[in-house]
Amino acid sequence: MLAGRFPDRLRLGVVVATGPGNNGGDGWVVARALHAAGVPVWVASAIAPQDELPAAVARAARDAGVREVSPDGPWPNPGLLVDALLGTGARGEPRGPVAALAARMADLEVPIVAIDGPSGLDLETGVQHGPLRATVTITFGGYRRGHLLARDEVGDLLVLDIGLPQPESGWPVLVTETDLAGAVVPFAAAIHKGQRGRIVIVGGDEGMTGAARLTARAAFAAGAGLVHVVAPAGSVAILGAGAPDLQTTAQPFEARPNPRTTKLLNGGDAAVIGPGLGRSPSRPEFVEAVIEALPSSAPILLDADGLFVFAGLGDRLRDALRGRSAILTPHAGEFRALFPDLASHLTVDPWAAARAASERLGAVVLLKGVPTVVASADRLLTVAAGNPGLATGGSGDTLSGIAATLAGQGLEPILAAAAASFIAGEAADIAARRVTARSMRPMDVLAALPDVWRRLELVRRMPPPARPPILHELAAPIRI
Repeated sequence: MLAGRFPDRLRLGVVVATGPGNNGGDGWVVARALHAAGVPVWVASAIAPQDELPAAVARAARDAGVREVSPDGPWPNPGLLVDALLGTGARGEPRGPVAALAARMADLEVPIVAIDGPSGLDLETGVQHGPLRATVTITFGGYRRGHLLARDEVGDLLVLDIGLPQPESGWPVLVTETDLAGAVVPFAAAIHKGQRGRIVIVGGDEGMTGAARLTARAAFAAGAGLVHVVAPAGSVAILGAGAPDLQTTAQPFEARPNPRTTKLLNGGDAAVIGPGLGRSPSRPEFVEAVIEALPSSAPILLDADGLFVFAGLGDRLRDALRGRSAILTPHAGEFRALFPDLASHLTVDPWAAARAASERLGAVVLLKGVPTVVASADRLLTVAAGNPGLATGGSGDTLSGIAATLAGQGLEPILAAAAASFIAGEAADIAARRVTARSMRPMDVLAALPDVWRRLELVRRMPPPARPPILHELAAPIRI
């Protein structure tokens, strides 16, 4: 694996920094393997191995001819560093000789390959207590939570198979393209527009039509057969002029749904409530009336203002959603407004935050972030696709349109939410490679969706071959 990624740097040589535990033992194994392959390699040991197994593999490496250098003495000019100082059980800030060796590694402008994680990274919380950032992190068994929370620190992630059992139940369940290729199935040849889902979007108050327009475009791009926007008359005139494929219904947001709106809602397969809805004091009553008018079988997606208007009104929102299939898609700010008592979990344990919110409201909660966590009462899914280019206005509207369409086409709400997050993230990565993450806009993400659908169909037809010993690979987010 190292030879494939760093062929030129291996020729310059490798310094492997080892600690006293099993992680250090892994470092000695790597050093011995590199030496056997003819790579110049040296081991800098912060503390001599203390347990029987790491001491044994260190002896075997020395006997094979692996050379050592002092942690604080002169070093060669390596092309690559391997961090095998601290392992998965380490907590808190590195100390003593380990801290000194980590600091020396951090001062060198050389790529670092970390075993388990860059030393000092708490793999439970994602908090980095040390100075190291890895270019590549190699781990075993599966991803820990800290790997997915500290994406800047871990670099590219690889899970290698060394014969470990299945990941522990508390580890994240990561959504992959292979999972979704079997869930997002092709259309039947004889399908008609009524079978592809009628999506109703309630939002786009005057001055905020862009949010509803993006949601509608995303719904079409996700395969919806019919897309309607319910908005005030002034907004309807603007939306209709710019999108001839979009159907509109005029509805004041300060009044209960009129007969035409009620009829439309009653025929919907799924509804998105919130993009550009506005935050007038009357909005909670309006949202409740909209939900009441929808068929009990129609999934409901609440986003943006549709969430914010219920800040401090969690009980009302729970009552409005009772007996419904609902998806909530808050970002961190909306989550704090809705669930202030759960906000302390957001940074270090978004899984606990999303699950508690889901249980409280009886709905699927898609907590946007790095990573995105999707929770229902009995399932937790994690999505690690995407890049910082999604941190712009309109990305959430795009996600909502995709998720509502997949749910309206019959996908289970938690899977529809997770699939939409993954698909939007993959499209964002394609867009970032085209226009950079810095310049990316939501329309660039929508333009990349066809490539994602093609990729999923290709994976469905021809699943990628196994690449032992690599079980899974997760590239670092595109940041430029």
